[in-house]
Amino acid sequence: MGTTVADLKRGQKGIIKEFTDDFLPIKLLELGCLPGNEIELVQIAPLNDPIYINVNGSHIAIRRETALHIALEFIEDIDIA
Repeated sequence: MGTTVADLKRGQKGIIKEFTDDFLPIKLLELGCLPGNEIELVQIAPLNDPIYINVNGSHIAIRRETALHIALEFIEDIDIA
């Protein structure tokens, strides 16, 4: 499998591509965690679990295990100088 939300570093963003598992909490889907939406890693808890993400303006805490099932494509930040 490719890159997942669990691979993001603080401040990095990506576009959700797909879910690698049919099991994903309905609450995440209701909060906008859907393919095509942008996701950003906001913070990682001290023991690396949970992680805090921003999807559509909603800050959500998810377990790292769940983050491993959300495939994404990194958004490259381009500096214009």
